[in-house]
Amino acid sequence: MVFTLVRGASLCGVAALVLLIISTSTDYWMQYRYSGNAANQGLWRFCINRRCHAHTLTVAFWDATRAFMLLSVLSCFAGVLLGLTASKRARSRRVKTGGITLLLSGFLALLALSIYTGMTISYFGRRYIDWRFSWSFILGWISVILALAAGVLKVCAYQRSVSEATPVSVSDS
Repeated sequence: MVFTLVRGASLCGVAALVLLIISTSTDYWMQYRYSGNAANQGLWRFCINRRCHAHTLTVAFWDATRAFMLLSVLSCFAGVLLGLTASKRARSRRVKTGGITLLLSGFLALLALSIYTGMTISYFGRRYIDWRFSWSFILGWISVILALAAGVLKVCAYQRSVSEATPVSVSDS
């Protein structure tokens, strides 16, 4: 039972890692109209009529979002790796450490997406009428849920395996 919980958590962690990588690297965090043309942007570039250009402005919230997303990808990778290399026992410290690392990954991505959401609404909400968040952004939020779920499942599996292994003594007093 506990080992199945660890497997499920590992599957959630791998899915979170894949979605984090896709979300961070693609150019569809936001879509809008620019001079009547369809435009979209990601963390690294913006595209107008399918012609993409690197961001020329250095905007602090983009830099913060990029940094937190990259740290989230790295910690998610470490958490997945720790979980997959753990022994078949759920009592392994690697399971617990992997769970904590996945929780960290989820919180870093949550921070990145929260910064991006707040700043985009206040910055682009005033400049463009016809804009919306797009699929890369949505995949980022799904990866937050998956990373946090994987972390919680791994930590719970570790705690459960430790409590099952420790005999409970009942005192007569």
